[in-house]
Amino acid sequence: MKAIRVHHFGGPEVLQLETLDPPAITTATQVLVEIRAAGVNPVDTYIRSGSYARLPELPYTPGIDGAGVVVAGGADVTQVKVGDRVYGGWPLTGTYAQYALYESAWVYPLPDPLTVEQGACIFVPYSTAHRALFHGAQVQAGETILIHGATGAVGLAAVQLAVAAGLRVIGTGGSEVGRALVAQQGADLVLDHHSDTYRTELMAATAGQGVHCIIEMLANVNLGYDLTLLAPGGRVVVVGSRGTVTVNPRELISRESFVTGVNLFNASPDTLQHTQQALGKGFRSGALRPIVHQVLPLEAAAQVHGQVLARGGLGNRVLVP
Repeated sequence: MKAIRVHHFGGPEVLQLETLDPPAITTATQVLVEIRAAGVNPVDTYIRSGSYARLPELPYTPGIDGAGVVVAGGADVTQVKVGDRVYGGWPLTGTYAQYALYESAWVYPLPDPLTVEQGACIFVPYSTAHRALFHGAQVQAGETILIHGATGAVGLAAVQLAVAAGLRVIGTGGSEVGRALVAQQGADLVLDHHSDTYRTELMAATAGQGVHCIIEMLANVNLGYDLTLLAPGGRVVVVGSRGTVTVNPRELISRESFVTGVNLFNASPDTLQHTQQALGKGFRSGALRPIVHQVLPLEAAAQVHGQVLARGGLGNRVLVP
């Protein structure tokens, strides 16, 4: 099979296309999936660079998100069968390949309305957004939420989830096309976070009260400002950060607000199972719909890794083996 391999940590150039034997099922609870599409997430680039807290043994095949068709299963696998369309999380072997091996608990039926390319955009982006909203921020219908950097994969998922949950949604984006995309997902207001006036506009839109919660994608740039935009009792949930930041704790004290973070690796298996069930209802109803920005062949993995952290994301990038 074709697969991307990493023999040493480094830049995008360490992603090499190789030919390997498909992984073999070794236990009664494993599932082999023919990968039809693999999602590319920022965490993939952090792992590849060697800068992430959790690193695989070298060499390895990258990729957490994937979707395809079950081609084999162990004797104890009952929830999926050969021929089923599925998506998965936490593969035993990476998804930047024609086949990936999973424990059956981490393979889920792919809802009928979705393509395999969309299925490859579910596990990391939507599970992260769901955890940020309902575990981190503990949002309630009727609250106002700011999704800061709403044009990327997690941001768009968060917008859709927040709209479906009955929140008033304010999103930000750095490009006109990105802001239009956020508006199409149902956001009530979309602001340009490059503008010197966006914070003034946000406060005016909330009658000077601020927002109940903020989902923050770039905390090292925005967190200090975020604290000034919160209503009393407000919450900031940090999804992403690329460095350190200095904040004024008095902004927290005066509002009795708090800052927390989310990391999908910390979610329990039961939590993630319940999350997929909740997401499945949204996909089947049409309330949730992954936005695929770019589909490229597996050979373009290095190119995509060079792009995925660039400003102005417009949804998900997918590799097709």
